[in-house]
Amino acid sequence: MPGWRADDETVAAILGARHGDPFAVLGPHEVGGQRVLRALVPGAETLHAGTTALERRDAEGFFEGLIPPGPYALHATRGAVAWTLEDPYRFGPTLGPLDDHLLVEGTHALLPERLGAHPLTHEGVAGVRFALWAPNARRVSVVGGFNAWDGRRHCMRKRVDSGLWEIFLPGLGLGDAYKYEILGADGLVQPLKADPYGFAAELRPANASVVAAPTHEWGDAAWMAARAATPARARPMAIYEVHAPSWRCHPDGRCYSWDELAAALIPYVVDLGFTHIELMPVMEHPLDASWGYQPVGLHAVTARMGEPEGLMRLVDAAHQAGIGVILDWVPAHFPRDAHGLARFDGATLYEHPDPKRGYHATWQTAIFDYGRREVAAFLAANALFWLRRYHADGLRVDAVSAMVQLDHARGPDEWTPNPDGSTENHDAIGFLRQVNALVAAEAPGALMVAEEATDFPEVTRDRGGLGFGFKWNMGWMNDTLCYLEMDPLFRKWHHRLMNFGLIYAFSEDFILPLSHDEVVHGKGTLLGRIRGDDWQRFATLRAYYGFMWGHPGKKLLFMGQEFAPWREWTEERELDWWLLAHPPHQGMQQLVRDLNRLHREVPALHRLDCTPDGFRWLDADDAERSLFSWLRLDGADGPPVAVLCNFTPVPRHDVLVGLPFAGRWTEALNTDAACYGGSNLGNLGGVVAEPVPAQGQPASARVTVPPLATLYLVRQAGIGQADARGTTA
Repeated sequence: MPGWRADDETVAAILGARHGDPFAVLGPHEVGGQRVLRALVPGAETLHAGTTALERRDAEGFFEGLIPPGPYALHATRGAVAWTLEDPYRFGPTLGPLDDHLLVEGTHALLPERLGAHPLTHEGVAGVRFALWAPNARRVSVVGGFNAWDGRRHCMRKRVDSGLWEIFLPGLGLGDAYKYEILGADGLVQPLKADPYGFAAELRPANASVVAAPTHEWGDAAWMAARAATPARARPMAIYEVHAPSWRCHPDGRCYSWDELAAALIPYVVDLGFTHIELMPVMEHPLDASWGYQPVGLHAVTARMGEPEGLMRLVDAAHQAGIGVILDWVPAHFPRDAHGLARFDGATLYEHPDPKRGYHATWQTAIFDYGRREVAAFLAANALFWLRRYHADGLRVDAVSAMVQLDHARGPDEWTPNPDGSTENHDAIGFLRQVNALVAAEAPGALMVAEEATDFPEVTRDRGGLGFGFKWNMGWMNDTLCYLEMDPLFRKWHHRLMNFGLIYAFSEDFILPLSHDEVVHGKGTLLGRIRGDDWQRFATLRAYYGFMWGHPGKKLLFMGQEFAPWREWTEERELDWWLLAHPPHQGMQQLVRDLNRLHREVPALHRLDCTPDGFRWLDADDAERSLFSWLRLDGADGPPVAVLCNFTPVPRHDVLVGLPFAGRWTEALNTDAACYGGSNLGNLGGVVAEPVPAQGQPASARVTVPPLATLYLVRQAGIGQADARGTTA
């Protein structure tokens, strides 16, 4: 046997897709001054490299032979069928040693640009570069319709220094579906895996990754520059939380495309005066009922609503309309679906190897190993990917409590403390600090928002804290909704539920969230949980919205709650838009529109949301009448706002209110106004404060506070009482 021929054992290993280094066998090689070519083309009966015939060593399609120098293409036949193909094993590497180094070091911020599937021209030939991290694998192959899903055909090159695998496949391009076939360290072939860095995916129930290169010619340069220049703490922020597939649907139940959603949603949000849209996870996920919170493709926009570029167009259109876009992001856990990240290369890789730290029994999901540098780099680079590639204005980070506390939502046998007995997950804390610092440095002006439900300290502080920009105020939400559900007769004994939040209101930079979680799983809707007849229910909810928009903290409202639906939300249908044919629902929507307008126009209602200098209690203790009153200030020369809330169905006349200035105060908003569906009781457009001290203020006025209502009094001409159309007079 000539010395250039592969031995039978090597041929068998290639045919069985169990050779540790297929690039050392297949493709062109110099052996003893001769150029030998080996190729595996299953189904071929003959194979030529140019005009040179190769010997078929095995009926499965292993060919080899000597060929002359120079470029070549492979020509195969089977009976009367002939085809030509490029040899992927003649191409050199596409990754470099810097990729290996930065990945292992955990500092590769451009991983999505290097790993995954990227169409490009390599050595003069168009194709797709595939790259994957799977350090425990014995063999990794790219499979798809282009190779009959045959894992023998395109085994990848392993970069031994980092556990990266790569291959360039000529002739492939955009739209090709693919997965990875992985031979694990245990010698078993794993279920076919989707690409952790795939930019697109097939529409469920199919779940292969799809070669994509989402690009867009952005027109939002002015928005991005302004975002970076203005601190978010001082800006008005009223967020409209949206589950994109169910905001509106086609009559046959199909989701809107991203372009259809943009055409309807953005003008609606602009009209209502919200400053931001927050999209529940848009990353690919297998189960509709998870709402995206169990994602498999962290880099792929869900195929439910069309191509990834559609989301880019939506974000760009929102920016050009003056609306920010925040994306929900889920680094806390991932589902254990066979095609996902779980035991990706036959061993624990992305998940923590200790089941008590790598598995969440409540959600039946896997937990990332934040202490592994490559995993932390994967997640951090993914955060930057959405902020850079899709121009997202921020990420709302889901389930931070479960990340930073080892025992959060876990039973006594489901976790173990640190050696010193503490419960903090130090690896997760370090990761969150890392990603927040990275975002601050690389995506100026982008927001990082924590859904954190405990009293974990300094979530929104940089030095010694987690470094988030904002935190959802879950305590405020739980307390105030508990109060809202009570019969008004008993509210006086639970007065503290409404004012307790001001004790800690400035310990963090808060967002007040009325999110999707409050209108699902049997909780009903905000309107439905209130007691009383229909008039009292609508009035109470209007008063509560007035309380919320007058309270320190940025605002978040889940879609649909702006017009007070009766039915609990479900992802299976669109919102009950037909309700807007009825005046009470129209009135609620108009109130939200006016609240957002005042929130934007009056600096006192937003500029000092995150500092105690912007708030003064007037009366926090009138439990007997369930009255609350306070001042909002802007710290400059802007007009102060007095907020008065009455949470009983009894009108309160001649209420003494201390005010910082004598003179006329305009009734800028009254949630009991007729245009909102109220009884139209009020103060004839305003009150006159006399220089009589009260409640620690140098002036005071006597005010009528309508039943189940909130008033805003503003000392400024030009911001008037809403008329019958809900606009200002």
